[in-house]
Amino acid sequence: SALTAFNPSSVNVNSEEDMYNAIVRILGKFPVLVAWTMRKKMGLPLDYGDNSLGYVENVLKMMFKQPNEEYKLNPIVVNALDKLLILHADHEQNCSTSTVRITGSSHAGLFVSLAAGVSALWGPLHGGANQAVLEMLEAIKADGGDTKKFMAKAKDKDDPFRLMGFGHRVYKNFDPRAKIIKKAADEVLGDLGVEDPILDIAKGLEKEALEDTYFVDRKLYPNVDFYSGIIYRAMGIPVEMFTVMFALGRLPGWIAQWREMRLNKEPIGRPRQIYTGYTLRPFKTIDKR
Repeated sequence: SALTAFNPSSVNVNSEEDMYNAIVRILGKFPVLVAWTMRKKMGLPLDYGDNSLGYVENVLKMMFKQPNEEYKLNPIVVNALDKLLILHADHEQNCSTSTVRITGSSHAGLFVSLAAGVSALWGPLHGGANQAVLEMLEAIKADGGDTKKFMAKAKDKDDPFRLMGFGHRVYKNFDPRAKIIKKAADEVLGDLGVEDPILDIAKGLEKEALEDTYFVDRKLYPNVDFYSGIIYRAMGIPVEMFTVMFALGRLPGWIAQWREMRLNKEPIGRPRQIYTGYTLRPFKTIDKR
């Protein structure tokens, strides 16, 4: 939202030139804000981009470069993050994308429309889902790491425990994105040789779910949030940054949806509400109450 104050022309949604400039500006600034947020959290000095590097390579460098040390890029990590950002780029009318469109339909500028999308992304059922997966894995570890116990709890309809990272509202079969990210997760874990009990618990849950008829019959397979959280943890990205990384990936999709809506001159969004309550009800005048 602050970018709007520094770039007042960005609110002119009737000018294609101003829209283009706003898009270029946010595509350049957003990854820097993401990287600097993480560096601030980790107590590291800010690091600047390198014009000789690509987009993903620059993101990794700005996030992880240590002071007074040359940062060495790992091609497997670069490839995995590239896939994560691409696969998160757009996914029809999800909660945050619809929020961007409904906000932009009032002729709000790009930056504030994106801010609305970021806010919608926050919840654990959307952008915070991969963070919720890691928090669930932490809870299983704290309880002793018995994955079979928690699989049984997930199948018990009277138990409030919910298995995060499995199933999808749209995909009634295996999430096609998850197949790609699973392979990337295997490559990252194999190359980095990360020894982490949380990742061991995740692999145990995955194995049991893929072999359990309860989950197979209901097509409750690991989804993109399950594997993306594992990759981010293996990379060394703090769990509090997972939703931020989701926003970085979804940014181009939000922009494309907003721009399409503006170029098509779509009217303001006005979802309909259908009343399903009482029709006629008896009424007592005030003197009879």
